[in-house]
Amino acid sequence: MFFWMLAPYLTYRWLLILAAVIPAIALLVKVYRSDRLERESPYLIGRLVISGIISTFFALVSEKLFGTLLSMAVPLDSKIYGILLYFGVVAVSEEVAKYVLLRKRTWNDFEFNCQFDGIVYATAVSLGFALWENISYVTMYGFSTAVVRAITAVPGHACFGIFMGIFYGLAKSNDYIGLDNKAKMYNVLSVLVPVLLHGTYDYIATISTDDLSWLFVAFVLILFVVSYILVGRMAKNDKYMTRSYIIR
Repeated sequence: MFFWMLAPYLTYRWLLILAAVIPAIALLVKVYRSDRLERESPYLIGRLVISGIISTFFALVSEKLFGTLLSMAVPLDSKIYGILLYFGVVAVSEEVAKYVLLRKRTWNDFEFNCQFDGIVYATAVSLGFALWENISYVTMYGFSTAVVRAITAVPGHACFGIFMGIFYGLAKSNDYIGLDNKAKMYNVLSVLVPVLLHGTYDYIATISTDDLSWLFVAFVLILFVVSYILVGRMAKNDKYMTRSYIIR
């Protein structure tokens, strides 16, 4: 009797979770299938998605710590507080957490032998992050939140991952041929560019009133279109890296 009373509630919760998960899976499949040279093993992709989920916990701790310090140093109602919060605390905490787990799992993996692999790996981590974050939001706030985040936050994280992956793949290909300075530069860009995009996304989302809601929609659309084009071009121009052996 008790189970049947709970059944509608449990069914609703599962529907919410599916609504949160499906957009992330769909975007990951799109990027994965764009890999035309040598698709990565499902085992590695699964590990990267889990790494993305794990990164949410590191990001949360960092955001709590530095958010508290920021609130003690800067007035909460000032414009500079919002800029520092979204760019310096939230964006940095989340994108650095993703990058650290991404690099730890893939930099020395033998499967990392094509430039486009960097995009697949970073997108998998980012969508793992988005997946868990989405489940948390949706189970707290309901189906309407799932719809909104499906067309904004999940594609947003995917796009941040795509830009991270582009520069991450370039970093690895330059590392292969011994161009250490260029590799370091691209590794920095693989964090810096997503941080700037992420911070801009969050900041515009918070300042968008009814009169300015078009600004946020336009930013998301442009970000998604540019990311979609870049994925196609990077996949078309993908190439194997020169060395054939990496110490795992």
